[in-house]
Amino acid sequence: MKIIFASNNKNKVQEIQNQVPKSIQIVTLEEIGCTEEIAETGKTLEENAIIKANYVTEKYGLPCFADDTGLEIDALNGEPGVYSARYSGEDKNADKNMDLVLQKLGTSTNRKAQFKTVIALNINNQQHLFTGIVKGDIRNEKTGTNGFGYDPIFEPENLGKTFAEMTIDEKNKLSHRGRAVEKLIKFLSNI
Repeated sequence: MKIIFASNNKNKVQEIQNQVPKSIQIVTLEEIGCTEEIAETGKTLEENAIIKANYVTEKYGLPCFADDTGLEIDALNGEPGVYSARYSGEDKNADKNMDLVLQKLGTSTNRKAQFKTVIALNINNQQHLFTGIVKGDIRNEKTGTNGFGYDPIFEPENLGKTFAEMTIDEKNKLSHRGRAVEKLIKFLSNI
């Protein structure tokens, strides 16, 4: 089965390709000639995932899935949330985003946070949503060089290391995106 993943984020594409069985072939936007940036104008992660999946399905007529992911921090009232990628500005600079989070948290002792991924799948003229959540804490400083985004400051509960200190395989087994993709794979395997 071939399915489009509506993302230009090469890190996300690689993470998901490493997780799906060989019977599912992930096709990128680049491979179908979709070079435009799909506007994420939703107010929630669900809305953004749906917007991206619908854009590809409507324009190209192909089965497609899209995701949106946000880091939700308790002490920041759920920020950065839906604005995670562009928290510090439209340039989507991960280091600046992490710096802003650490600055806003300051010396707060409440470092509780969660990563949430929502996947919208359009297939056989139907839409399905899959959600993955992992809870953890925000570190006081960046640690590790693997991963991307907020991985160097997010430590999943009871693990003692950040996502950026894990291999892709370790991260996929317990990450928010990994959990949502597991649900997606299970669904696709049964159609």
